[in-house]
Amino acid sequence: YVKQLYLRQQQPGQLVPIGQLASVMGVTPGTATSMVKALADSGLVEYAPRSGVRLTRGGELLALHVLRRHRLIELFLVKMLGMDWSEVHHEAEELEHAISEKVLQAIDSALGHPLVDPHGDPIPSAKGRIAPGSALSLAACGLRRRVRICRVLDQQPKFLQLAERLGLMPGAVVRVEDRDEVAGTMIVSHADGAAVTLGVAAGRQILVE
Repeated sequence: YVKQLYLRQQQPGQLVPIGQLASVMGVTPGTATSMVKALADSGLVEYAPRSGVRLTRGGELLALHVLRRHRLIELFLVKMLGMDWSEVHHEAEELEHAISEKVLQAIDSALGHPLVDPHGDPIPSAKGRIAPGSALSLAACGLRRRVRICRVLDQQPKFLQLAERLGLMPGAVVRVEDRDEVAGTMIVSHADGAAVTLGVAAGRQILVE
């Protein structure tokens, strides 16, 4: 719950509606409310009935701790075990609560203390710090400028498979050659000159720098 709240608080202190939280957790609003009240009693969230819920500083630190585990495990599964980047999210959800801190530290060391996971999401430090982001999306960056893909926001398996099929994965150097807002499409070229057509809505889910 705290991890999902952290991911949905676009600004510090922002209230997340209970209905939204229940939807992403796959439970009824009543079930989500009961859990939120328990979290509030533990000092992890502040709950405002009929308005929403937000994390306390303690809740944020716990969420960052869980995110660190999740993203390190995703990278380990891809880099060390050769799993596909579109299928590691569910496995990491299962493992993030099961491994010990000692194993997590060993994974971090074996991976060379990475800063991002396979999707480009920043990995929080052991002290709960996370690097601020300033990247633009493919849908917003300048035309015909070389940019490097640094993060894919939509991590549904089908979207990740599409991004891989089009060569739009973190690390790829591309240029947006044209963007048609009326048609909702854009043309993206690779360093080798190959061009692909992408929907503008999909382009918003791919960040570049």
